[in-house]
Amino acid sequence: MGLSGGKAGGNWLKWLGFVTAVWVQCISGNNYTFSNYSDALKSLMGLTQLQLNNLSVAKDVGKAFGILAGLASDRLPTPIILLIGSLEGIVGYGAQWLVVRQTIRPLPYWQMCVFLCLGGNSTTWMNTAVLVTCIRNFRKNRGPVSGILKGYVGLSTAIFTDLCSALFADSPASFLLMLAVVPAAVCFAAMVFLRQTPEADVEAEDPAEEERYFAAINTLAVAIAVYLLFFDLTGVSGALISKAFVTVLLLLLAAPAAVPIYAALKARTEKAARDTDLDVEGARITEPLLVPEEETVEANTRKEAVEIGDEHTIMEVVKTVDFWVLFVSFLCGVGTGLAVMNNLGQMGLAMGYTDVSIFVSMTSIWGFFGRIGSGTISEYFLKKSATPRPLWNAASQIVMAVGYVVMALALPGSLYIGSIVVGICYGVRIAITVPTASELFGLKYYGLIYNILILNLPLGSFLFSGLLAGLLYDAQATKTAGGGNTCVGAHCYRLVFVIMALACLVGFGLDLLLAFRTRKLYRKIQASKRSKRSMAVEGAARN
Repeated sequence: MGLSGGKAGGNWLKWLGFVTAVWVQCISGNNYTFSNYSDALKSLMGLTQLQLNNLSVAKDVGKAFGILAGLASDRLPTPIILLIGSLEGIVGYGAQWLVVRQTIRPLPYWQMCVFLCLGGNSTTWMNTAVLVTCIRNFRKNRGPVSGILKGYVGLSTAIFTDLCSALFADSPASFLLMLAVVPAAVCFAAMVFLRQTPEADVEAEDPAEEERYFAAINTLAVAIAVYLLFFDLTGVSGALISKAFVTVLLLLLAAPAAVPIYAALKARTEKAARDTDLDVEGARITEPLLVPEEETVEANTRKEAVEIGDEHTIMEVVKTVDFWVLFVSFLCGVGTGLAVMNNLGQMGLAMGYTDVSIFVSMTSIWGFFGRIGSGTISEYFLKKSATPRPLWNAASQIVMAVGYVVMALALPGSLYIGSIVVGICYGVRIAITVPTASELFGLKYYGLIYNILILNLPLGSFLFSGLLAGLLYDAQATKTAGGGNTCVGAHCYRLVFVIMALACLVGFGLDLLLAFRTRKLYRKIQASKRSKRSMAVEGAARN
């Protein structure tokens, strides 16, 4: 098959796969929705805050088993990985739905921990399938790919929350049913279209065309976020308005499909023109103009000392200082962020709010802006001035620390401000770390490397949510008649916020260190991107 035919046929299929990946990410953020039904579990099971927080830790511990998804990503096809994740979600969230709906009696505590763990682990299979495939398919634009995909994960919490508010009046049971059924349905659709593109087709792709398509999908994503934000802030209600909201939201979510449709029509037109040219010029060269980075590494004799930016084995990765600096700084950011997300329900009640769903949704929406903005902006400044990506992580850590100080002061509106700041900074942290890991350690074992970093989610949840927030809350709380406890007032979480601000300052220092250590690597990446872009432009001019 010639280059022209392969590229034209594979281009739109690659974009169709990316759009289905976006839809999978729209339903992959169910791990961040615990606050929407945690109070129902607490009252039904008569739990203390520490016991409830440990349930949320069990949910996040499921991500620790994401190592299995990472190992499987190099051995199993993408559809099988998606299938495993969807089935786990049905079982994990389905059992919780039966309990909250009171179809069955509350299960023993350890059994509930198992089902929350299954639900948490389900998303690691979905995220691994999507991220590994798309990062490899769009290796020239890792920042935008990470930003878009992780951005939609951030939006998924708001999507689920607002759909449940519009259709089921914030019913915890209905919300859990959505978490069980909707992700499985979307994953079944993605199994058909999401595939890894051959490396030759990836290298032959026009970078400028990719950037235009990413810009279109970015614009649609921002439109969805603004639409959700409008719905949350206006508080519009009524059966007719709710149905109209749901209809428009579903249309906006379907809109990215316009990109592969356009690419397919363009490919068809170009193929017709090429078929005419071939009658005169003959067959075209089938060799890719650029040798893929991975093939260059394989072709050369492996260096005795692997350098940062080379393809690393897992053992080589864990022996580097840079990996552990990245790992611990990631823990400081996502661990504290998860503590807020898991406890937003109780934080809102402690500060006198009766409806906390808006804080969950605000964190999700602003998390989206942090993810999608940082992916695109970091890519722009990398190409323009070789700015190391870890520098953006450092900026997010210092802003997050300020957000925790504001929440500790408990000024009027501080929870609104805090949920926005935490959402943005958590989003930046997630979106920047994904491409950073691939740039530092390569793509060959990326699925496993990504899931080792994701171990920070259960670890951070245990340290900052299960231990820190749970123990300090219980120390301030009073017993209730049902056997649980409650705490009302700014003092309930003040010390928690102060300690988390200090943790963010530690992360800030580590990110600055990593930015300094990787500055030469990012200069090389910048030079490589400029060279490839020039060659692509010259090739297009010749054609």
